[in-house]
Amino acid sequence: MAPKVYLSKEVLRGFDQYKYSSVDTSPVSNYITHPFWNWAVKFVPLWVAPNVLTLTGFILLLVNFAVMTYYDVDFTAATAEQSVPPKIPNWVWLFGAFNNFLAHTLDGIDGKQARRTGSSSPLGELFDHGLDSWASVLLPVALYSIFGRGAYGQNVLRVYYIVLGVQFFFLLSHWEKYNTGVLFLPWGYDISQIGMTGLYVITYFYGVQFWMFRVPYLDITSGQMFEILVHLGFFVLTFPITCINIYRAYRDRTGKMRSFSEAVRPLVSTVLLFSLFLLWIRYSQYDILEKHPRLFYWTTGAAFSNIACRLIIAQMSNTRCELLNNRVIILTMIVGLVFIVPQPQYELYLLWSYCLYSSITHFIYGVFVVREMCAHFRINAFTITPKKIK
Repeated sequence: MAPKVYLSKEVLRGFDQYKYSSVDTSPVSNYITHPFWNWAVKFVPLWVAPNVLTLTGFILLLVNFAVMTYYDVDFTAATAEQSVPPKIPNWVWLFGAFNNFLAHTLDGIDGKQARRTGSSSPLGELFDHGLDSWASVLLPVALYSIFGRGAYGQNVLRVYYIVLGVQFFFLLSHWEKYNTGVLFLPWGYDISQIGMTGLYVITYFYGVQFWMFRVPYLDITSGQMFEILVHLGFFVLTFPITCINIYRAYRDRTGKMRSFSEAVRPLVSTVLLFSLFLLWIRYSQYDILEKHPRLFYWTTGAAFSNIACRLIIAQMSNTRCELLNNRVIILTMIVGLVFIVPQPQYELYLLWSYCLYSSITHFIYGVFVVREMCAHFRINAFTITPKKIK
């Protein structure tokens, strides 16, 4: 039997013609993070492959997620920090700060390492952005453990809106490139990463009690304040700029000049996926999100990442993006069962099944895509041959 092929010949030919094009106008990136990364990358040995840096950074974020899951699976630990000892040990916050800072740094220097070693390739960009799409669920979930579900935090549904927002605006940056041919790097990414590390450090020194306050004059809690700041980042720093860039590409005829239906095609699966998840939450008799928020967040992230990766492949290879991801079809059947067969006790089994399916199949998809690209470009994903080192 012939092995399954994930990348068509058309896609691989598109990768052969691909040239990276990006614009980064963020003051934080240009004056803080990039100068630091230019210094930091000099300490990386030339024999270290860029993808090793990328994967290590992603693993560090997964470790943070695992540790937080162990100590705070349902986001109630922050409300019980007065206990002795606290539910989340203090070292966890410093550990989280270190991992988050190092993950952000590794994500910033992997491309610089590729240029240093002469090993730049479309695989490196796809590997980097593909892992970023899965990591997009980890930052808001980590933030939630600091504030929790108590009087000064937020409920699980409002945090889920933040999770969807982070993922959707990640998708928008690649949808923008799908139509313009240029990746306009969002301003909010570096700001959020630096801010997240800072929150960890403050919490380490002062505990979660530091965040138990109400904002003067506005009469809102600290959790509500951060929720507002996150949404302002979406609708002030990201969405308007995306619309302006796409408008200019069509006005100046510098973009792909796709029809409206073709231009919005990459958004269909994500919009349907998020809508179906929200329908499940709204009509769940089991109250699925309230009882298992972390599992629901992770499942959303795994399903979304596959959709995002397929868009990234389409925009890099200049091929047509798929209209409907099979994860949307399966989720439609699950939500249909929730409506037709209202048996609350089965919803958790459905969620676990969909979680395992989405996570495992996406992992397999990633492995085979990397293998096919390595075979096509005759390179190794995690090693650099000596002749390519400059």
